[in-house]
Amino acid sequence: MAQHTERPRPAQDTPLLSVENLSISFAHPGGETAITRDVSFTVAAGERLGVVGESGCGKSVTGLALLGLLPATARVRGAIHFQGEDLSRLPASRLRRLRGSEISMIFQEPMSALDPVFTIGEQLTETLRSHRKVSRKEARERAIEALAEVGIPSPAQRLNDYPYQFSGGMRQRVMIAMALICRPKLVIADEPTTALDVTVQAQIIDLLREISDSTGTALLFITHDLGVVAETCSRLLTMYAGEVVESAPVDSVLYRPRHPYSSGLLCSLPGLSERGQRLPSIAGRVPAPDRMPRGCRFQARCPHATEGCEQPQPLQPLTDHRLARCWRSAELTLPGAVTP
Repeated sequence: MAQHTERPRPAQDTPLLSVENLSISFAHPGGETAITRDVSFTVAAGERLGVVGESGCGKSVTGLALLGLLPATARVRGAIHFQGEDLSRLPASRLRRLRGSEISMIFQEPMSALDPVFTIGEQLTETLRSHRKVSRKEARERAIEALAEVGIPSPAQRLNDYPYQFSGGMRQRVMIAMALICRPKLVIADEPTTALDVTVQAQIIDLLREISDSTGTALLFITHDLGVVAETCSRLLTMYAGEVVESAPVDSVLYRPRHPYSSGLLCSLPGLSERGQRLPSIAGRVPAPDRMPRGCRFQARCPHATEGCEQPQPLQPLTDHRLARCWRSAELTLPGAVTP
């Protein structure tokens, strides 16, 4: 677990991004399969929000839905308001102008996100010139600056290289430079450190935090790593089986999570286990989208499940701007990652 540090202060004005009751399903010959259900959250200008959960919980599909990047078989319901506009109702031409300009995304695997047949410089300058009225010379100068900002040495020379000539960490830095070159107001980072070694992971996390602090860019950080969220974000959204199960300031979750799933994730962190003892884990696995239980979706894996958990669980407001999808949240004392 990373050392406790002071969190960035989120802005208090109207949210930059507001997601309301976002439900995503995919059509198939037999009907539709729901992936997420009534996901709601906000991101303030300059805020860093972490979205955590195991694979299959709906984190990445939510991020892709915000930018309209889901396949044609997807059915998206609910509202996605960004600076007053409902992204889910915008025409494709307007959405294309927003992508990369006002909202950018850093994808999980940079080698598949970067085009192998174009140089890094061509891809950076194309991104900039698609959204900003600049000359080729100005675009090239800004591309060099963008590579320098993310710590790539000899940026003027590397501009002419192809993606395969960069290491994994350097490719991810290029992706960050591409996401930030138009100075967007919001960056969606979809597990940007998953394929990197521990040292490079730390460098990328520091880089994202520093850029967010210096530019005021809001960050939606999608990850399965609570340690990353503890270092980077001010607020935490825990997702399980397509639903938000807890929403709270990061510090309060680290001290006292209010949903058993959040507590299970924290207790599973290797750094919290005693040497020589069995590593704690959450038994079982996330249910398949077409086999969701009627009541609490975490019930089958929850050590605190009891009579009443078979009923549908609403997201309940708690104290200190917190929400939890557990009818026992007020009575349970769940272990966190930090001892008060």
